[in-house]
Amino acid sequence: MERWPQYLDTIAAALRDVQVTDGRGAPIATEDAFRRWADLAHAVSGRGNTIYFVGNGGSAGIASHMAADACKNGKLRALAFNDIALLTATANDLAYDQVFSLPLARLAVPGDLLVSISSSGNSPNIVRALEQARAMSLHAITLSGWNADNRSRSLGDMNFYVPAARYGWIEAAHLLILHFWLDQYLNVHGTGAL
Repeated sequence: MERWPQYLDTIAAALRDVQVTDGRGAPIATEDAFRRWADLAHAVSGRGNTIYFVGNGGSAGIASHMAADACKNGKLRALAFNDIALLTATANDLAYDQVFSLPLARLAVPGDLLVSISSSGNSPNIVRALEQARAMSLHAITLSGWNADNRSRSLGDMNFYVPAARYGWIEAAHLLILHFWLDQYLNVHGTGAL
C-alpha cells in the first residue's frame, strides 16, 4: 500500500517537472508560458472571443469546472462542450471522434482559444478538435501526460506536458495547472486571485 506522503511527493515531482513546448516543439520556460497564456486569455477576451475547454472522463469534469471558474471568476467567455444531447447525438449519428470538433466547427470563430485536457494526449476526439482548431485559425493550449511524444503535444501553440504515468497524478496536475493559469490571469488582468 502506498503512503500518503509519497503519493503527494510523486505528484509534486511531476508538477515541478512539467515541460512546456511551442507548436514546433521548442521548450518554453514554465513561468513564461503561464504569463503568455494569461496574456492570450486577456487578448481573446478583449476581442470578445471565447475560450473552449474539452476533455474526456475526469478531464471532462476538469474542463467543465475550469470553464465555470473562467466565466464566473475570470469574467471570460468560456464554455465546455459537455451537453449530453449534443455529445451523444454526435457520437451516435457521426462518430465519437467528432464530439468536440463538430460543435467547435459550428460555434468557434478565428481568434477563439481551445484548451484541451487529455491524460494520454492521444484521444482521437481531442486530436480531431485540435486539428479543427488549427484549420479555423484558433489558438490552442494542450495539457497532456503519459508519453512525451503524444499527438496533442504537437498541436498547440503551447503544450503543457506532465511527465507522470498514472491518470490520477496527471489529472490532479492538470487541475492545478489550470487553477494556477486562472489565478495568474486574475492577478495580472483581473481583480486578483479568488
